[in-house]
Amino acid sequence: MRAVVQRVREASVSIDGRVTASIGKGMVALLGVEKSDGEADTDYIIRKLTGLRIFPDDDGKMTLDVAEIKGSILVVSQFTLLADTRKGRRPSFERAEEPEKARAVYEGFMGKIRSTGITVAEGEFQRVMEVSLVNDGPVTIIIDSRKGG
Repeated sequence: MRAVVQRVREASVSIDGRVTASIGKGMVALLGVEKSDGEADTDYIIRKLTGLRIFPDDDGKMTLDVAEIKGSILVVSQFTLLADTRKGRRPSFERAEEPEKARAVYEGFMGKIRSTGITVAEGEFQRVMEVSLVNDGPVTIIIDSRKGG
C-alpha cells in the first residue's frame, strides 16, 4: 500500500462539477492499493499517517500530528500510485490490485481510520475526481507499507 501525503490548508474533491468532500487544515492522503495488500498494510499506513509530525508548533518546528492540531484527513483512492514507468512511455499498472479486491481493502482502511477519532473525508472509489488543495509548506511525504518508509 502506498500513500502520498500532503499537508494542506484546505482541500476538496469534486465529481461531475459538484464538491463531494472537503476539509480545512490537515492532510490529503492519496492511497494506492497494491496486489496482496491486507490488514497489516492498512494498519501500517494508518499508524504512520496519523502519527506523522508534520505540523508546526509555536516555534515553527514540525512536531505536531494531525490530531494535535485538530486537523482532518481527506483520503482519495488512486491506483496510479502503483504505476511502473521503467519500460517504454506507457505506465504499467500490474502492481495495482484489481478493482473489487482493492475496494474491499480501501473500505477496510476507511473504517479503521475513522475509528481513530480524527475527522476524515473521502473521495469516491473508482471515480474520476478533481482534487483541489492548498499545499501548506509545501510538505509532501510518501509512505509505502512494503518499504517501511
